Amino acid sequence: MNIRLEQPQDYREVENLTREAFWNVYRPGCTEHYVLNQYRNNPDFIPELDFVMEEDGRIIGHVMFSKASLTPDPSPKERGDLIVSPAGGGLEGALTSWTFGPISIHPDYKRKGYGLKLLKYALEKAREQGVGFLCMEGNIDFYRHAGFDLASKLGIHYHAEPRDAEVPYFLAQELIPGWLRSKGITEATYCPPKGYFVADENPEAFEAYEATFPKKEKLHLPGQLV
Repeated sequence: MNIRLEQPQDYREVENLTREAFWNVYRPGCTEHYVLNQYRNNPDFIPELDFVMEEDGRIIGHVMFSKASLTPDPSPKERGDLIVSPAGGGLEGALTSWTFGPISIHPDYKRKGYGLKLLKYALEKAREQGVGFLCMEGNIDFYRHAGFDLASKLGIHYHAEPRDAEVPYFLAQELIPGWLRSKGITEATYCPPKGYFVADENPEAFEAYEATFPKKEKLHLPGQLV
């Protein structure tokens, strides 16, 4: 097993891997491969934290990281010393947090420990580069093994849910202990980076991109979000 930075010559193979990994999981078909395709030109994309995993010379896994942001409580107007941009923004003086995903493991290698190995490696590299805090959406039964817990326990709220809700899929972790306190954050609201919604915002461009891949059957399955 080898984990390394993604290279331009890997792009198409990684996008196909991502398509295979997410097909019919959260919706009929998937959009994660298009998100990845578009994100490489997004200013929030972090190329230094864009990793592939190889087994026997074959790329079987991938994970990418992105800048994100928090809106603290009380509001930025009341806390003029701490102005936080909306997700995907780049306002001067903005406090940046981070997220990651999609994280993809080829279906042939799922449930064999590869995903956790890739994630733990990537999280350590992120910590070394000063990434202090991560929010993400996922299954706590898997991600707790990499140190994640419900974001609500850290006072972080999800933008699309009631503020007092304990959202079971919204997770967070301080990679650098005490990072939130060091930034004066006791409560905040998180919104996913704008680039994650590119397929929904540009459906015609997405369909044209999807047409460049071999056809696969889209299925409506129990447990899908859409």
